Amino acid sequence: MSNDNGTSAIQRRGLMLVLSSPSGAGKTTLSRQLLDNDNQIQLSVSCTTRQKRPGERDGVDYRFVDTSTFRGMIERKEFLEYAEVFGNYYGTPRAPVDEALAAGRDVLFDIDWQGTQQLRDKGRADLVTVFILPPSTRDLEKRLLTRAQDPKEIVAQRMAKAADEMSHWPEYDYVLVNSDIATSLSNLKAILTSERLKRERQVGMSGFVKALREGR
Repeated sequence: MSNDNGTSAIQRRGLMLVLSSPSGAGKTTLSRQLLDNDNQIQLSVSCTTRQKRPGERDGVDYRFVDTSTFRGMIERKEFLEYAEVFGNYYGTPRAPVDEALAAGRDVLFDIDWQGTQQLRDKGRADLVTVFILPPSTRDLEKRLLTRAQDPKEIVAQRMAKAADEMSHWPEYDYVLVNSDIATSLSNLKAILTSERLKRERQVGMSGFVKALREGR
């Protein structure tokens, strides 16, 4: 593995990057653009019991399972976090995340505040959390209606829930107001770069400095 200037990269442990927001604030768009721009981070593919939306692929966007399968995974403690949202279950399988972090790869999570609290309880040292806010309530509703993925009654439910979701912003490490996708993406990249450089994540630094001191 090499970095931009061609030197050997110092081994580091991966991190868990969480993006949360009320529906329609732009976290899914930011997630996709970050994944397209950074080959060191991968999406955590959640399991869900909800129906597949147009264009979604099983095993890529979500693992679509029935309720019985999901409950069995809960009983076997196979989730890092899980929650019920609008009558459907969502959960993050533990094994692929553990493997990625150990290999020095970062994992991106698109989850709500409840899931974030569960991750914090299980892996705070590996966790970086970012809350995405819309520029206004009117803008949030417009985005939900424009994307036309949900019936109007679900949009109304999401708007009613948005105020409660936004009240959890102080629990996050970083907060972005998503007025412009390009600016928000740039800020998100800056957060990720800074967090990757933290001393405690660079597990190969001790050996690197030892070699420097020995003149190697």
